[in-house]
Amino acid sequence: MAQLDLNLLHALDVLLTEGSVTAAAERLHLSVPATSRTLDRIRKATGDPILVRAGRGLVPTPRALAMQPRLHELVVEAQALLEIGLELDVASLERTFTLRANDSLIGPLASALVERVHPVAPGVRLRFVAEGEEDITPLRDGTIDLEVGVIDHPGSEIRSSPLHEDRMVVVLAAGHPLADREMTLRRLVSVPHVAVSRRGVARGALDTALEENGVRRTVAVVVPTFTSAAHIVLTSELIGLLPERYARQLVVTSGAHVFDVDLDLPPVSISQAWHVRHDKDPAHRWLRQQLHLATR
Repeated sequence: MAQLDLNLLHALDVLLTEGSVTAAAERLHLSVPATSRTLDRIRKATGDPILVRAGRGLVPTPRALAMQPRLHELVVEAQALLEIGLELDVASLERTFTLRANDSLIGPLASALVERVHPVAPGVRLRFVAEGEEDITPLRDGTIDLEVGVIDHPGSEIRSSPLHEDRMVVVLAAGHPLADREMTLRRLVSVPHVAVSRRGVARGALDTALEENGVRRTVAVVVPTFTSAAHIVLTSELIGLLPERYARQLVVTSGAHVFDVDLDLPPVSISQAWHVRHDKDPAHRWLRQQLHLATR
């Protein structure tokens, strides 16, 4: 590594993130042959293949995986160092931000954020990834820049700020037999439900609230995401409980019916979270501000 041109660090970070010479070339604004030559220079300097063929794709070597978190952190810190004392020029900003969010948030959030970001910062790419394990490791190692959702694992090195509050509502397909009258608790439990749980758990806050009111629901299917639940609800006579902002989109696109549920269910508090090292990064601060404005 003593022989490695420091200018190659950014290229190495992009190559490991993309896992593809073609995709890395696009992000680096280089030709594919030029990016291949850059990868060859990195291999010679490190004495490691870095990326090796696996089927039709490329996978990082163990050494590349070991260096990737620290490498990404160094690249981000270098970018922030060069921006000290400079006013952020978003029009010329070239950067990819990775955001992790629940699937029901990504649709409305991505479109609203792109509307704000792309016209003023055409060089900024927004990459959304699905929720994974509820831990801070991706924020710490730089795999993701922002986490958006219910933040219940902040930790001392994680900063967060609230975005908005949502609530759960009942969703029925267009033309559903129960859509012609008020949604009472008896009607709510009269047909089977779709439950959403990444861990495959059928029971939740709704079941507790229903039982406190002397009724029980039948869960016909448990799915891991709200979008899969919405697909089932919109193509069947099952009932689903979905976040209201997402549900209102379904009304527009599919004619679904949305009802309030007469139960004391906890609100869903949506926040954004980031690692403390990004606190003073001008580009990161700008993105967080755009996210606040996009979720109003």
